[in-house]
Amino acid sequence: MTLDRYLEAATRENTRRSYASAVRHFEVEWGGHLPATADNVARYLAEYAGQLATNTLKQRLAALAQWHTEQGFVDPTKAPLVRKVLKGIQTLHPSVEKQAEPLQLTRLAQVDDWLGTEIAVAWERDDCADALRLQRDRALILLGFWRGFRGDELIRVQVEHLRLVPGEGMTCFLSRSKGDRQAMGNTYKVPALSRLCPVTATAEWIAAADLIQGPVFRGVDRWGHVSETPLHPNSLIPLLRRLFKAAGLPDAEDYSSHSLRRGFAGWANANGWDVKALMEYVGWRDVHSAMRYLDGGDPFARQRIEAGLPAPTLPSP
Repeated sequence: MTLDRYLEAATRENTRRSYASAVRHFEVEWGGHLPATADNVARYLAEYAGQLATNTLKQRLAALAQWHTEQGFVDPTKAPLVRKVLKGIQTLHPSVEKQAEPLQLTRLAQVDDWLGTEIAVAWERDDCADALRLQRDRALILLGFWRGFRGDELIRVQVEHLRLVPGEGMTCFLSRSKGDRQAMGNTYKVPALSRLCPVTATAEWIAAADLIQGPVFRGVDRWGHVSETPLHPNSLIPLLRRLFKAAGLPDAEDYSSHSLRRGFAGWANANGWDVKALMEYVGWRDVHSAMRYLDGGDPFARQRIEAGLPAPTLPSP
């Protein structure tokens, strides 16, 4: 049992869950057999080409590769046939990577103003459950934005791993994150701000929910009872979209938990942060990862091109 616990801890929960789902899809929904042959895997890819995104197919291959490796079988996904089929799918079914809509600072302020009003109204009418949920959501959004946390990082924040530094901010220790390959843990500094403050919002939620230890972001039932377990990762996107819609944001369905991270990255880039400082703050391992989040101040290069155009020729008098 102890060995199993350590082996399980070596893989991120999100990865375990998505890999298990991928293997189940191969076996149950498609009707494949494990261990698989290269021909089986190639036919599986061909079956779902055009239906599933290329990145999804690559994730399915990674899951199958891990299953075979862990079970001591030859990995069929490395076979030339499989690689050639995948290349053909990428050629015939090119796809544009869909990214979450970044949450702009003005819209963050709009959501926060709406939350502040709704929290006050909920407490006035003695609706403890609604007030607690709204305070939790306010803390989640502000902390997620200003720290550029991923969704799974937010739900793994622990009360006992937060430390307030009066007048400056708060430190937040995460025992593991996507960029932490060695699972050494990282301590993140969260700034105390004059408004839209993640430290104040988090402290107010913890005090209102009377949290002493365990996950910071938890469920609240209709009677106002706070759960002992964290929010489920799959609940974050519906939660944010519901809040954004209620706060009056247009196209609320275009947002996801990554919108907080992308929104902060865009704000920092527009306000003069150099890429190295932003990478260190957010936790990106390479420049390529950072560039996926940054649109720049002149995304279409319009200003640079316009500046090089020749002046219009004036008509002769």
